[in-house]
Amino acid sequence: MAQTAVEFHTGIGDCAVYACRLLRKAYRRGTRLLLTAPPARLAEIDRGLWVLDERDFIPHLRLPAADAGRLARTPIWLAEHADAVDPAPALLVNVGAGAPARPAAFERLIEIVGLEPDEVERGRARWRAYRAAQLPVTHHVGLAARD
Repeated sequence: MAQTAVEFHTGIGDCAVYACRLLRKAYRRGTRLLLTAPPARLAEIDRGLWVLDERDFIPHLRLPAADAGRLARTPIWLAEHADAVDPAPALLVNVGAGAPARPAAFERLIEIVGLEPDEVERGRARWRAYRAAQLPVTHHVGLAARD
């Protein structure tokens, strides 16, 4: 298995909207993924996927309330923790949840980090953890951070 590629998207003004757009793009490309976030943000993203665009339907489900058949038919999974399902899809999108215990379970990991000081500090801690694990980390600065 190839080494997990980690991408940080930082300086994001509205992490939930950004995540929803990223999920829409992934869905249109046929990508299966797991998104993790704290409970309040997870609920915000879940709602956002229903109202992002009235012409789009982005199939998704929240874990753990899903049976194996629904998991197999649904490309986007939402959970509080990365270990919510095994085997996991190849892509993990993390929006403020803790770093996964086993990042090597994923081929690609995208971290979305907002502007709030506590979010920034938690993002930095995850960055350090991935670097300590000798994972390749790339950085993308969001539009809000360029102003």
